[in-house]
Amino acid sequence: MTQSTQTAPADPLPSPKERRRLREAKSLTQEQVATALGVSRETIKAWESGRVNPRRRKRAAYAKLLASFRDETRTPAAGTTPASPSTVPGGDAPGRPPQGVEHNHPAGNAAVTARSTPEETPRRATDPHAPGETAPDAPAESSNGALALTPAQAFDALYGHSATALLSQAYLLTGSRPLARETVEYAFRLAWERWPAVATDRDPAGWVRAAAYEYALSPWHRLRRAHKRHERPPADRDRRVLLQALLDLPPVHRRTLLLYDGLGLDLPDTAAETEASTPAAANRLLNARAALAQRLPELAGAGTPAEQSALLQERLRHLAELVTATPVKLPPAKAVRMGSERRSRFWTRAALFFTAMIVSATGFTLVTAPTRYEPPRAPGEPVRGVPVHAGPQPLTPQDEELRALLHDSPMTGPPRLVPETR
Repeated sequence: MTQSTQTAPADPLPSPKERRRLREAKSLTQEQVATALGVSRETIKAWESGRVNPRRRKRAAYAKLLASFRDETRTPAAGTTPASPSTVPGGDAPGRPPQGVEHNHPAGNAAVTARSTPEETPRRATDPHAPGETAPDAPAESSNGALALTPAQAFDALYGHSATALLSQAYLLTGSRPLARETVEYAFRLAWERWPAVATDRDPAGWVRAAAYEYALSPWHRLRRAHKRHERPPADRDRRVLLQALLDLPPVHRRTLLLYDGLGLDLPDTAAETEASTPAAANRLLNARAALAQRLPELAGAGTPAEQSALLQERLRHLAELVTATPVKLPPAKAVRMGSERRSRFWTRAALFFTAMIVSATGFTLVTAPTRYEPPRAPGEPVRGVPVHAGPQPLTPQDEELRALLHDSPMTGPPRLVPETR
């Protein structure tokens, strides 16, 4: 009997649906619960879906937290309002939402308070052309009196929340730290160029992640000299074998495996992000696991698919720690925004320049082109039936030689008849 089976009766957990209901009753996000327990948001999502259950100390802490949610929901203190989400470590004072998230804003309001969490910030970022906004970098005041974030502040919050994690994911996809850093910069530059669409997206972090995955797995990188050579493999044998096994997978299988087992996304969400059907995503996942099991014996002997997923998630997290162990310096959010703006200005000016060149060439052609039709000249033909000119004919070379000889002689006639002077 495993240790998780022994601790299960001591730490009972409600059903996955009840776990989500208790969290939503406290007006908490998955990110806040994950911060309180010291795990990732994808782990909380997997626990609430029932695909993976916590074990050991995480199970005990999760069960205790859910029990406190249930007790406060059922028995609020006398003379006070119902319990606030401040029971989670890291929350604010009672009577206010944790970490400054305002849950009482009217539906459809795009304003976000200046103290909102990074997860909620990009989803309700203010419109850059909203009336009443005085400065691009100064927070404006919304109708309910809260300070709304500007687009730059919302982008900086998204960058600070997702850049480091996205760097580790890009390293798992490419096996190269420079390419992973370039991937993160490209994804956020693209996000800033299309910020109105990203800010109103249902999942801005997922939008950036999809752009980064597409760039990281682009086949054109193999033609670049800077990325033809792979990095030096990790010194640890387990990490080296796992990384090589990941890089040997087809790109679509590698992406599906990382989304499902690495990040803990559901199978429909994984299929939607990889632009495939759910059965196709499931087949890719099974083939990727089978390929890894041939290289990793401990994965083949894990047992149930849930245990395999948990073990693979732990191994992937252990491999991604190489990026944090050898820090890859990411540029600040302001530098990314300025780089995106410079790139946009460059291509805009280039497009205007070539447009002006085309307009100039078109105008020159219109000015110099003929205004009436000129038929082409017919080719020449020999004239027949005309008599030959009368008169002396042209001299031949022999005739010309004889004429020159006669012109050179002083006397005409034979030489024997010419008198000589004595």
